This record gives sequence, structure tokens and C-alpha cells, in this order.
Amino acid sequence: MKIAFVGCGVMGEAILKSLLAKGLVSPQEVTASDVSHSRCQLLSQRYGITCGRDNRRAVDGAEVVILAIKPQNLDEVMAELQGHLKPHQLVISIAARGNLADLTQGLSHNAVVRAMPNTPAQIGQGMTVWTSPSGLSQPHQEAAKAILSSLGKELYVSDEKYIDMSTAVSGSGPAYVFLFIEAFIDAAVHIGFSREVASELVLQTVLGSAQLAAESGKHPAELRNMVTSPGGVTAEGLLCLEKGGLRALLTQAVIKGYQKSGKLHHR
Repeated sequence: MKIAFVGCGVMGEAILKSLLAKGLVSPQEVTASDVSHSRCQLLSQRYGITCGRDNRRAVDGAEVVILAIKPQNLDEVMAELQGHLKPHQLVISIAARGNLADLTQGLSHNAVVRAMPNTPAQIGQGMTVWTSPSGLSQPHQEAAKAILSSLGKELYVSDEKYIDMSTAVSGSGPAYVFLFIEAFIDAAVHIGFSREVASELVLQTVLGSAQLAAESGKHPAELRNMVTSPGGVTAEGLLCLEKGGLRALLTQAVIKGYQKSGKLHHR
């Protein structure tokens, strides 16, 4: 399929890289546009694609148009593309603003998908939640699924409210995990490990624990109990975390993020 990227920053490049790596498109089938001339030059040199600064020219002839622009530029770009898109073209927006109603109205176009990928998509381990109008054709749905699954796992939701929820969970979630990793490494350094060794210990511990949770089929509480001997080291550490309110703080962070997401998407 021929694909156009309108805006191609970090996440846009992640999608481009994944699609090329999996052979879903060739460089000759990809066009892109970006406000930065130097960015366009870099993408052209790195991937062999055609990139320029003209958004309309970029989408001409494309079967799929991916809006990978900054949220504050969405209205301007939609106004520019309004009336220029053909009915057969599928638009996938990964902009962190704009609900389906905004997108279909702003573009005067009905074949629209709204998707929320997260940063692990950069290494093909992303979690992308997406939705579309109820009348989206089967070929368009299949095209969206193929593109988004190249980033890792994808999940279609029929109710758009789950996109705001996923923004607060899988969208913001990596930042919470990174903060935990950072604090965990600092703690290991505090008791005497070098930062290099502390980083290796913590990263593999987090990675292995996540894989075990994903593959074992066991509830996280059961896995936690398997590590926790009565009156032992782990029990002492867990007591400290529970006293500090880790669960309540994390719940509060997700709720606040969800509320903020709703304001951003529906203003």
C-alpha cells in the first residue's frame, strides 16, 4: 500500500521504520511531509523515502494517510487537507488531541481512525489502542490493523471513551515505569552498587518480571506471594512500599491523567 506521513517525528518515524522492517511497504511507496527541511533530509537519507514540506502534495496518491503531527498543529493541518482527501483514502491520526468528531469534521472526511500508540512502539513492543466510526469499511479496518500491529500489540475499541482511558494507562504508563526504574536504580546505588551494575540488575529484573507476568497466566498478587517469604527481606520491603501509599498514588496518577486526557481531546 502507498502511505503518506503528515508530520514524521519520533512516533511517525517509529511507524515508518516498523512498516519498512516488516516489508509492508517499500521506500518507493512512502511519502512524508514535515515542517523541518533538515528533518526531511534526514528521513530521505535514512530510509530512501520522498519527503518535503508540502502536506497536500505528500498525501496525493496515498492509500493511507498517517497524521503524526504535534497536537497544537492539528487544526491547521486539518484545514489545509480539508476537501483535498479522496473517499478511498484512510486517515489514521496518532495526534494526542482530536476525537473522531473533530477529525471527520475538520477533514470533511469519514474514513478516519484515531489511535493511541505508546513509546515502546519505537522497538516494536508498543501497545496501541484504536477506534473508528461504525461505518468504516472492512478493507480500511484491515489496513489500520496491519499498520498498527507492526508497532507491537493493537487493540480495537468500539467506544471512544476507552481511548482517553488508554492514554492515561498505556500512553502515560511508560513514564511511570521509567520513573520506577530510575528510583529503583538510585536505591541500589544508595546501598552500595555502582550505577552500571545497579542499572543492569534493575533493568533485567523489571524486564524478566514483566515477561513472567505476561507468560505465566498467574495473577500479579500470586506471583508477588511466590517471592515473599514470611518475615523475610521481601516482606519488609513490601511493607515499606504499602505504608508509603504506592497503590493509592499510582491510582491517583492514572485518574488525574485520564481527567487531563479528556480535557485535551474534547476541548
